[in-house]
Amino acid sequence: MVANASPVSGDPSSVITSGDPWSDLVLTLPMFIGYHLGVIFLPIRNAADLVTRELVALADHDMPTYGCVTLGIGFTYVLILGLAGRGHALRWQRFALMLTEGILYAVAMRLAANYVVGRMLLAPAEVPQIGLLGSLVLSFGAGFYEEVAFRVILFGFGLKVMGWLHPFPDQVEKLFVATVWAVVTSAAFSAWHYVGALGEPFDPQSFLFRWVCGFVFVVIYAFRGFAPVVWTHAIYDVWVMVF
Repeated sequence: MVANASPVSGDPSSVITSGDPWSDLVLTLPMFIGYHLGVIFLPIRNAADLVTRELVALADHDMPTYGCVTLGIGFTYVLILGLAGRGHALRWQRFALMLTEGILYAVAMRLAANYVVGRMLLAPAEVPQIGLLGSLVLSFGAGFYEEVAFRVILFGFGLKVMGWLHPFPDQVEKLFVATVWAVVTSAAFSAWHYVGALGEPFDPQSFLFRWVCGFVFVVIYAFRGFAPVVWTHAIYDVWVMVF
């Protein structure tokens, strides 16, 4: 998937390139389904996950029904994709390419953040003892839901709202606004890890590390799209939690 620029006059989000949303969604289905099938067996779930509780309620708290509902969501989307004549998005080569791209980005991001901060501190202070499978499940959930929350909604949609409220006709201004907003939303992403019941004690170095990583996620999302940043985030979290 190669992103193409789509300038829209007066909209600061027009400096962003975006991928094909159909392909992005199908390429992130393994994360979505893998997380939802596994998280129900864990004592914790991703804080940005607002869907699991609704799926459990829809299944009337019946585990087999919950599994069928989760798989049904994925099957329905694949069916719609096929009927729309976009079955090429399901080719295994695309998933292999996304895996490779995600690994390369994850390594580059860790090196960049480590260079800025001086040591690697993105891992939680105390990783829950949930085993290999649990770590994979939580990594999938973080990759999917945190990217939806912070890159798609907060960064991407936030830029569009700014463009609606105050058009910026000059391309340099658009780029400046997008860059500043990327810095701000990356700080919010970092701060997210220190709030709530599962939040860590605040540490300036780990905050800066996550801030840099958040900015790298924005860059990947802006120039490559949703699916690559989801895979990068999930692969990085697997790297931190498992290895």
